[in-house]
Amino acid sequence: MQAEDSLALLQKGAAQYELRGVYAGDVSMAMRKRLAGGQKPWATVVTCSDSRVVPEAIFGCGLGEIFVIRTAGSVIGAHELASIEYAAHHLYVPLTVVLGHTHCGAVSAAIAGETEGNVGVITRAIREAIGDERDPLQATRLNAENSVRRIRRDLEDCEAHLVSGAIYDIETGHVTWLKL
Repeated sequence: MQAEDSLALLQKGAAQYELRGVYAGDVSMAMRKRLAGGQKPWATVVTCSDSRVVPEAIFGCGLGEIFVIRTAGSVIGAHELASIEYAAHHLYVPLTVVLGHTHCGAVSAAIAGETEGNVGVITRAIREAIGDERDPLQATRLNAENSVRRIRRDLEDCEAHLVSGAIYDIETGHVTWLKL
């Protein structure tokens, strides 16, 4: 599958989810059996660990369709980059989407200047991405855009790979695609 086709499928699934609010992915026993021998996902989604953000549901995907990487604040570090590279180079996934979301606790913590403990690793990375931005939605956008740029730099050698960004509104279910 081409990257543009993968993106169109995610956009279509997001529009259907927003309209209907129901999960349309195939998680049947037949699908589990079909995938037991291996996976061929057509998109990677890097998103927040927030329990209100379920990329399979948001994009209408079932088992084996998207390779999901979750970390608080959708922060990109060495482990996330390695997972993205694995998907791109070993599973031949043509698309990576960074999915930020409204009301993100990690972004709010970064804005508030919380840097204590291990959470500080995440909030400092977000703070670096957002600078002095105080508006939570704009900060979420800046954080997602920063992650997209970091992934693009890391995957420069993978010409056919598309990296995109989006923001999910947890109240409405709407996905806004970022223009980068």
